[in-house]
Amino acid sequence: IFYTLSDWCDIAEIDLIITIGGTGFGPRDWTPEATRELVERLCPGIPELIRWEAFKNEKHAAISRATAGIRKKSLIINLPGSEKAVKQGMEAILPILPRALEILRGNTECK
Repeated sequence: IFYTLSDWCDIAEIDLIITIGGTGFGPRDWTPEATRELVERLCPGIPELIRWEAFKNEKHAAISRATAGIRKKSLIINLPGSEKAVKQGMEAILPILPRALEILRGNTECK
């Protein structure tokens, strides 16, 4: 997955990559580590927002290890694997994504 994500960022120049799953405590859950190895800058506020919003309804959201970061001009965000968690995570980040991607594209003027 590491090489696929790096190709998407470096060659295809995809603006937004969202991974699903692999963020828990299980022995196969290594998505956050792969993401942190790949990104150049972390974006801690995004997974904090996702966890905070999910925590309001599901206390187990606190044990998510999801992360987010930037590689070149690509934003990578990890979401947990359950359908409910993906829905909650997307609802949490949708309001901030347009501005985040606009800034990555170079438009840093205040709005």
